Amino acid sequence: MDIKIDFLSKSYGSFSVLKKISLHFNQNGVIGLLGPNGAGKTTLMKIMTGCLNQWDGEVKIDGVDLKKNLKKIQAQIGYLPENNPLYPEMYVKEYLKFVGQLHRIKTPLIEELIEKIGLSSQFKKKIGNLSKGFKQRVGLAAALLHDPKYLILDEPTTGLDPNQIIEIRKIIQDLGKKKMVFISTHILQEVEAVCNDVVIIHKGEIVLNQSLKELQSNKEQIIEVSFDYRVENLALTKIPKLKTVVNTFDFNYELTFDNSEDMRPAIFDFAHENGLKILGLKQKNQNLEKRFNTLTKEV
Repeated sequence: MDIKIDFLSKSYGSFSVLKKISLHFNQNGVIGLLGPNGAGKTTLMKIMTGCLNQWDGEVKIDGVDLKKNLKKIQAQIGYLPENNPLYPEMYVKEYLKFVGQLHRIKTPLIEELIEKIGLSSQFKKKIGNLSKGFKQRVGLAAALLHDPKYLILDEPTTGLDPNQIIEIRKIIQDLGKKKMVFISTHILQEVEAVCNDVVIIHKGEIVLNQSLKELQSNKEQIIEVSFDYRVENLALTKIPKLKTVVNTFDFNYELTFDNSEDMRPAIFDFAHENGLKILGLKQKNQNLEKRFNTLTKEV
């Protein structure tokens, strides 16, 4: 597996959507393309899948130049666009058989995939009668029919309810064990839940390209806590290993510790010793959130 992008640029008139971006990945896993709306994520995905042309730079997949041998590359890519292009009047199995015929896929393999993606209970239903979550599964199954090495998913959990999100994320994680999966999102929790690597795009530029493990290795820890009444910041500094205190509003505080050890027990001890009730306590992985906010902050 190998995807190499060098100095990729795309413009519409005088407006630059992508500005000489370069990326290189050479192993299976899930890669999150993270960025605000309009950052260039979808444009990048459309170029990688051959859905957009007239761009500058070089894209090579397994050493094959995208501009010179598009069909060979597309045979190795499964693509689920943000607006899932389904036929609502068709039955699930009918639609997947139709897509399978385009790839010359035999029916037993289609039925095996239906089982794998969790569509067995839905395959006799019309696509138009499915929930958004099952429609996404149908689109995902269609993208996987030809067993591609690379999977490109544009906002795959948008519009799903919490249970559907969890189910789709689990499928994506499992796919990443054998394939190279790209997902675009503007949701930080999505990246933290499923991705091995993080690419942050802002205004058409790569502002961060790092493994999630490296991002999370920072020892700094931030905990949000709410008490039943106001506490002076000076009093809170008695909590061991506390670095900074921010009174975000009313009785809510953001505590930063220069330590990777879970400091929530120390906060409980402080509350008990001072007769305080804890109304809310949340440990935040602020490394990604902080980097994202800093790198995409409008000046």
